[in-house]
Amino acid sequence: MEWVRLPIRGWKALWGLKKSRELVSVLVVAVSIFMAMGPRKWNFGQSSGCNFPAVYNCGDSNSDTGGRYIDGQVIIDLIAQKLGLPYLSAYLDSIAANFQHGANFATGGSTIQPVDSRIFEAGFSPISLDIQLMQFEQFKERINELYKFSGKSSIKRGFPRLDCFSKALYILDIGQNDLYAGFKYSTEMQVLTSIPNITNLFALVVEKLYQHGARNFWVHNTGPIGCLPFSVINNPQNTENADENGCVRSHNEVAKEFNRQLKETVSRLSAQLSDAVLIYVDIYSAKYTLITEAKQHGFANPIGYCCGHNGDYFMHCGMKGMVNGTEVYGASCSDPSTYISWDGMHYSHAANQWIANHIMDGSFSDPPIPITEACHKIVH
Repeated sequence: MEWVRLPIRGWKALWGLKKSRELVSVLVVAVSIFMAMGPRKWNFGQSSGCNFPAVYNCGDSNSDTGGRYIDGQVIIDLIAQKLGLPYLSAYLDSIAANFQHGANFATGGSTIQPVDSRIFEAGFSPISLDIQLMQFEQFKERINELYKFSGKSSIKRGFPRLDCFSKALYILDIGQNDLYAGFKYSTEMQVLTSIPNITNLFALVVEKLYQHGARNFWVHNTGPIGCLPFSVINNPQNTENADENGCVRSHNEVAKEFNRQLKETVSRLSAQLSDAVLIYVDIYSAKYTLITEAKQHGFANPIGYCCGHNGDYFMHCGMKGMVNGTEVYGASCSDPSTYISWDGMHYSHAANQWIANHIMDGSFSDPPIPITEACHKIVH
């Protein structure tokens, strides 16, 4: 969530810039979507009942596919596969990317709230949700220019048709880092009082996307942040603040309050944006169910993790460091498929597969619509 493990060329350039929002915008404009197009990874699945021609995703490391790093197969990849679409190319890694069926604006460490200097220095991404919206707006504008001024069909290969924007599925999976940053720099009560502002900022972005023609939204709430091994490590256990799974109870309570207010926001937007379809997806319940039932699904310690090391010393996954004069390395376990958490902060490939299978059929959605039918509005 905070640290960079597998940086890509687009991110390195960005991270070295000054922290002004203007310079971030300049970089995004400079990302050339007119480079040679080629697929990142193709894996087609079943066709969608709604036949979404594209998916546009905004989010953090839970759905990042190369904006900051690639952390294996994330849920957004599995969703694209379910819809019969290729995996989404990261907007910030546009060289050899293919945007014909959508784009991924998510970057690891992103927040809904704009990032201040303290949060930036702590390693969080400057690409907050409002910047991701700006990226989308610039992308759409340049696609419009491409079709307006170019008569060569070969140039348009790798880009979406103009009508894709109104027919696409828009996924938003963000908010966890707002809570995590709050826990790190303020009190839990201060985090709670900040939630209305966070959800209001979220609503503004949805409204802006709607103004740009977006009509189909698939909104993920935030997961049980108190069950992340990294949260447990940094919050010494006591019986009063640990639940039956060993998770940090108070952190999960804040996450549930954020989700309650987010759900209210989505309901309000659904009534306000009359011809839009907004599906609220309870990622929290899906993940907590997996953690509670970990052993019966073949997973080991639900709050253990595969890559990195904790014990006499803590070392991030894939990192090296000196401990008592000896170099140590945060290596991977022998069988990642037995762990829910990959590195203490992100879910493993196997866990993401289980979660994706249980959210895409509508079991954890309100209204309970499967993702393949997420263009159909239920009239109460």
